[in-house]
Amino acid sequence: MNRDLDGIYFRVKRNDKYEAVCFTDLTEDEIEELMGDKGAQWWKSIALELKKVINTIGEQFNVVRSDNP
Repeated sequence: MNRDLDGIYFRVKRNDKYEAVCFTDLTEDEIEELMGDKGAQWWKSIALELKKVINTIGEQFNVVRSDNP
């Protein structure tokens, strides 16, 4: 199931056709394939965007880790 949570889309081939899939909905194999020769700046931009998404979800649903002191 694609949840489209992060808004960071990649074009991947599934079932013999291409589709846009969110980073968090990619399989581990698809991520490995995308990683290729991406540099540090590319990964930094992904990490910063994921941080924004996680913070937004946490704020919207008042989510706090149960082991958070």
